[in-house]
Amino acid sequence: MRERAFSLLIPKGWKTEGGIFYVDPNAAGGAINSAAPKVNFSAKKDDVGTVMLQWLPDFYYCDMRFSPAGQMGLFPQGSRYNGAIVTPCPQAKDFLLQIALPHARPRVENVQVVEVKAMPQVAQQFAAAAPVPGFQYDAASVTVTYVENGVRLQEQMFTVIENMGQAGGGLWQNRNTVSARAPVEEFKAWEKVGAIIYYSVKINPQWLAAVIQATHQRNQTALATQKTIQQLDAEIVAHRQKVNAEIRHNGYLSLTGQEDYVNPHTGETEIRPDGWKYHWQNPSGEVIVSNDGNYNPNHDVNLKRCDFKKSSVRPR
Repeated sequence: MRERAFSLLIPKGWKTEGGIFYVDPNAAGGAINSAAPKVNFSAKKDDVGTVMLQWLPDFYYCDMRFSPAGQMGLFPQGSRYNGAIVTPCPQAKDFLLQIALPHARPRVENVQVVEVKAMPQVAQQFAAAAPVPGFQYDAASVTVTYVENGVRLQEQMFTVIENMGQAGGGLWQNRNTVSARAPVEEFKAWEKVGAIIYYSVKINPQWLAAVIQATHQRNQTALATQKTIQQLDAEIVAHRQKVNAEIRHNGYLSLTGQEDYVNPHTGETEIRPDGWKYHWQNPSGEVIVSNDGNYNPNHDVNLKRCDFKKSSVRPR
């Protein structure tokens, strides 16, 4: 059955795989991951996904270290509590490297970590949109290389970890987990194509409204010990949409190595390559970038202009 949940742009000749799915609470041992639909969807250049973007599903987990039942050994690590796997809440980078990557790429070899990047601004955006005070957020991206089917690939993964803490019964979940990969020598060349695909995603508002209603209804059938937490799920989905565009945009900037800068003359936001500390711009739109804190283009005799102003990163 086609959900018609979202649409996106992909290059001609590319393939898609997966989509929306639902967790059977009977098979999962509980209802906590059954309230809302999950997504496991790929857009890829070929059947094996040599060049690919993949959206990985959000799942609830449960950290029982601070609960009396957990401290009594009733729910050891790896067991299930109301359908959630019992495991300590990790940092976002550790979730990607220790859980998401092994699960999504079980047959890869010679994994090497190239970069780990904390993304506190993204975490702050999620915290600002949280429907319940006290939820904690951590966001990160990791870049790795590995060998799969004899091909050396590079993959960048991103996620946000939402930790509900003791007030939420120890529940935590990954959110907005997405990855992009390509052969190592081609990764840079595919970045902009991947960014266009990622940034083109549009959620069907009618589908979203139906999901929120259905999620709420499913929550009513949950076990009493998790009833309050499950009722929050529909509210979280609704709040998520308020910041979804900004979060997708930040993902786009991260994937392409760019940043939003404010034009000091017009006040408009412009996307530019990141990596330089200082951006100067004149009314003609010419931009000078530099890492030299002592350099001022207005004093550069070779430029013969004195109308450059510093351009700063767009406030979040």
